[in-house]
Amino acid sequence: MKVKMWGVRGSIPAPGPHTVRHGGNTTCIEVRTDDDNLIILDAGTGIFPLAQSLLPRLPLTANIFITHTHWDHIQGLPFFVPLYIPGNTVRIHGAYDLVAMKGIEQIMDVQMQYAYFPIREAELRAGIQYETLTVGEPVAVGDATVTPVLLNHPVPNLGYRVACNGRAMFFTGDHEPLTNIYTPDDSEYANYQAMIDHRHVELDAALGQLDLLICDTAYTLAEYPAKIGWGHGTFDHAIGMAKRIGAKRLICTHHEPTRGDDELEKIFAEAVSRHPEPGCEVMLAHEGLEILL
Repeated sequence: MKVKMWGVRGSIPAPGPHTVRHGGNTTCIEVRTDDDNLIILDAGTGIFPLAQSLLPRLPLTANIFITHTHWDHIQGLPFFVPLYIPGNTVRIHGAYDLVAMKGIEQIMDVQMQYAYFPIREAELRAGIQYETLTVGEPVAVGDATVTPVLLNHPVPNLGYRVACNGRAMFFTGDHEPLTNIYTPDDSEYANYQAMIDHRHVELDAALGQLDLLICDTAYTLAEYPAKIGWGHGTFDHAIGMAKRIGAKRLICTHHEPTRGDDELEKIFAEAVSRHPEPGCEVMLAHEGLEILL
């Protein structure tokens, strides 16, 4: 498999001179299987330059897996140019919306209303298919298998395990580490901690052996206490998770949009220095980063 990062920012695009090295587009990851099947993880603004790179290879079949429907993970979808060209097939996969009580089929309908976008979904010319996923139920994409795993975020967020011919990667989307909401002297502390420990066992089992873990690392340890409940992790949490499951490589992504390249590299180096034996290669995501598994 080949993995390429097309968007590595969180929350909102952050273009400009201070984000040149790592990029300002929001989340989008391209995965190519051994048989060259195309899997796209999330459709932030990074999906637009990805689309431009695909135009010489039409017609195509693309399987887009949406972790969740917050704007920074879907805002590039109406700009995925193959959607407008006859002969292409685009399959969009994602979670059931517990608030709207609708499946992933609403994702384009909502974004492409005239109040928000000048082109309606009915005007798209590619063959579009929608698949609302069931947690833990694998989806075959050619020679690969994609398995959705429920993670911790204010809305349902599916992380995706992509396995192909003995190699495997996992992308968390947005994920906040589970923490005990009770103090140690509270009578409910032990029961809640037991639930967290059980959930960690379940999550580790679902991820399995990984050649690559791509993880949400929006915050520093110092920033996190003020952001509890916002649904994002830290560099230290990601390194600990990678070490716990024995991942061979870790890519830290979903960069805080106010953070320029210099600051990003500084806090990344500080986090890595706190874990002198992480047990894996730890990398900072940047647009254009390619990993061959």
